[in-house]
Amino acid sequence: MILNPFDPWKSRLCTCPSKLSLNPYTGCPHGCLYCYASSYIPNFRTCRPKTDLPRRLALEAARVPQGRLLAMSNSSDPYPPMEEKLCLSRNCLEILRARGLAVQVVTKSCLVARDAQLLAGMRACVAITLTTLDDSISRSLESGASLPGQRLKAMEKLAALGVPVSARIDPIIPGINDAEIDDLVSAVSRAGALHITSSTYKARPGGLKRIMNAFPEQGAALQRLFAGGEMMAGSLYLPAELRRGLMERIAASAEVEALTFSSCREGSEPAPGINCDGSHLLPSQDKVKPEE
Repeated sequence: MILNPFDPWKSRLCTCPSKLSLNPYTGCPHGCLYCYASSYIPNFRTCRPKTDLPRRLALEAARVPQGRLLAMSNSSDPYPPMEEKLCLSRNCLEILRARGLAVQVVTKSCLVARDAQLLAGMRACVAITLTTLDDSISRSLESGASLPGQRLKAMEKLAALGVPVSARIDPIIPGINDAEIDDLVSAVSRAGALHITSSTYKARPGGLKRIMNAFPEQGAALQRLFAGGEMMAGSLYLPAELRRGLMERIAASAEVEALTFSSCREGSEPAPGINCDGSHLLPSQDKVKPEE
């Protein structure tokens, strides 16, 4: 199957709306130290396009009800470098547009801006992850992903064409990017984001060790913080009071910028009318601009 129900390890803290997940690629070259998918997908750093994907997607999409939400992608970025030549994710978007399905693109690649006009012509919204504004931290934390400034420019282009954009300020890692919270919220607001989804770092097997190797001083302090946390749904969580305080800081900054806010798997329900993943931003069909 190409389209599968999104189910993040049956976490009792997940508040996502019902949706299907579409991953055009297996694996991801972004090298994010905090990545959770690398803990369960073999050979994750090697990105592989799904075989015969357009044909298979067309068959499965034909059976999907019109109101069903599709998220692209949840386990691997839909815009790895090879997408520039292969256009596999773009082909998927064209199939989903023809079917009239609603799509949320989730990425940390500026390449998504290439498809801005296509996305503006369908029921789509885009969530772009931004964890830091510091290029040096980004290069250590997520070495293969687009630099922060490139992602902000992608947000600007999408927003300028009327594509609803949300920002995933996610994950917040104490000692590494928590000091940037206000600056991150301000930056995505200026770039045109309408909503912020955030969460604290949840350590999966091997992930904390990678962060400790890349950020020895901060990593050692982070390990001590996790000692007071708890294991849930296969992930090690920071202490609840610390997580709550970080999310409250982002919520306050979002309120200053007049952005909607929700947390991800932190135990808090989103406000009425808000989807935690930002998919409430999806335009109604009558507001979609025809592609030129």
